[in-house]
Amino acid sequence: MVNFTENATEKCNINHDIHQTLSPVIYIFVFILGLPANCLSLYYGYLQIKAKNELGIYLCNLTVADLLYIFSLPFWLQYVLQHDNWTYDELLCKICGILLYENIYISVGFLCCISIDRYLAVVHPFRFQCFRTMKAAVIVSIVIWTKEIITCCFVFTHAEVSMDADSHVVCFEHYPIKKWEHNVNYYRFSAGFLFPFFLLAFSYCGILRVVHKSHGTQKKKKIQIKRLVSSTVLIFLVCFGPYHILLVIRSLLENNCSFAEKIFNIYHVSLLLTTFNCVADPVLYCFSSESTYQNFAKMRDSCLTCLGCLRTETKESYPLNPPESPNRPRHEQQPDDGTERKDSCTANMGSL
Repeated sequence: MVNFTENATEKCNINHDIHQTLSPVIYIFVFILGLPANCLSLYYGYLQIKAKNELGIYLCNLTVADLLYIFSLPFWLQYVLQHDNWTYDELLCKICGILLYENIYISVGFLCCISIDRYLAVVHPFRFQCFRTMKAAVIVSIVIWTKEIITCCFVFTHAEVSMDADSHVVCFEHYPIKKWEHNVNYYRFSAGFLFPFFLLAFSYCGILRVVHKSHGTQKKKKIQIKRLVSSTVLIFLVCFGPYHILLVIRSLLENNCSFAEKIFNIYHVSLLLTTFNCVADPVLYCFSSESTYQNFAKMRDSCLTCLGCLRTETKESYPLNPPESPNRPRHEQQPDDGTERKDSCTANMGSL
């Protein structure tokens, strides 16, 4: 049973229908697709760490942040299906809310780390080596987690459950927005979105300049890198841009229930967009890698072999010791895994 002190705020009569229609579909979709995708992403990060590649530390931390939020989705699903009525205690509400915000801002932090790491690897492959070590990656990861945990501790000083006009106990929702949330939202917009976006854009603009000038990179590979970089920036803007813009709008204009009722649906659509980040991260930063595709193909073929479903003829470029071709040279059965060496400038372009 929820134990809370009713907040001194208006009880806005807001239509929560979007939570019973769109939200459950998104939560189920992200959970079903995001859980296996992030587990594979975690495995890829482990392979990178095993190969002494600092990129693996950032990928693992990014994936852990996504998985923590994915594990909280069943609670949010039950919440919205019960017409926004939180039936657990306030502590669990705060934990689930923190996991939501941790996913957003820790993901943003490690996306920036990955983009800067790729920038240094491609644009300055022989400089700043001290920033591209396992030790440096661990220190940066600790700093990011510590910063976000300290920020979220601020949440525990405020009540995060309240009762709405329908006598439902709502979690992490205040309408109209409270005074103490204004400065927090401005901080989230500037430090959690705007500054990281400039870092991301600067890093990838530098990468694109080098790729464009490179004569040793194939045209097909250049197109692939450009598409990946453009997709990364686009997904960053789509997943996080609308939400943070609406945070600022709410902080500036939401002073009464009338405005809160008007902005409720679009605000929650933008919040749902941030959830897609859990699916976009592993797709962009892991499965776009050629070496990861090879590892994934090997894993898949191994599973099919165990099930006795592997066909005699396959279109895969990297089969895992198929029994139908025992005389195949070993160098064709065991291709070079791109994770076994540190990136040079050209190799880093291919691993973006």
